[in-house]
Amino acid sequence: MSNRRRGHTFNPVIEKSLEYFYILLGSAIIALVFNVFLLPNRVASGGVSGISTITAAVFGWEPAYVQWAFNIPLFIAGVLLLGRQFGIKTLVGTVFLPFVVFLTKELDPWTHDPLLASLFGGIGIGLGLGIVFRGKASTGGTDLAAQIINKYTGLSLGTCVAIIDGLIVLTAAIVFDIERGLYALIGLYVTSKTIDLVQIGLGRSKMVMIITNKQSEVREGILNKIDRGVTKLSAYGGYTDYERPILMCVVDQTEFTKLKQLVKSIDPTAFVVVMDAAEVLGEGFKRA
Repeated sequence: MSNRRRGHTFNPVIEKSLEYFYILLGSAIIALVFNVFLLPNRVASGGVSGISTITAAVFGWEPAYVQWAFNIPLFIAGVLLLGRQFGIKTLVGTVFLPFVVFLTKELDPWTHDPLLASLFGGIGIGLGLGIVFRGKASTGGTDLAAQIINKYTGLSLGTCVAIIDGLIVLTAAIVFDIERGLYALIGLYVTSKTIDLVQIGLGRSKMVMIITNKQSEVREGILNKIDRGVTKLSAYGGYTDYERPILMCVVDQTEFTKLKQLVKSIDPTAFVVVMDAAEVLGEGFKRA
């Protein structure tokens, strides 16, 4: 589908620098949230940070050291077993996150309520991870372990992640209590939803399918009055078996009412199907 609006072009050096900025910013947010929400309230919501929360409570080990002790060997194993696709950016996240955990370890907790800690900790972790993912990297840790298990067992990646995080949460429930394990599950859920929000954004677009006897007029109206591209799909009526092409168009929510009124003014009998489009990449919308 074409679109008449033009996207912006970015200098490759600026774009690469921005990716590293995302990695550092996201890692710093995760580390800060870990120290002010999760660690002091013993909310071990998966990942290496969850492991370090448990070992800090049981053995008194410094969380930053535990995270380095897991992250760096897992990164090396990932490179050796899975290839070099992780690159320097993932290594930056792997090393920088525990470094910020160490720097901010003296900060006072922002709450002593474990429910608030799991909610806002989950939001903060999800925000940080979402930003890191926008930098086309990861913070390593159990994500790499899950990929290694996935390669050698045939289990799906989602299942591997769920197994690892589930074992960490189960351990937290045994070491601390069932209630803390439940708080950890809340944190995991909120984290996943926040990552989706950061990746997809708040904006929603509408994908509109239009079946009309006045295709040319509707198409011209969309192109010239809405300033959006339109695609003509070949289709046939299921009852008549006559050819009935479908016009497909994607618009912002703010443009949808204008489009609906346009179609109604041209052909009041038009059949219109509207669907939510969570993320649209391409000209006139978000860059990939």
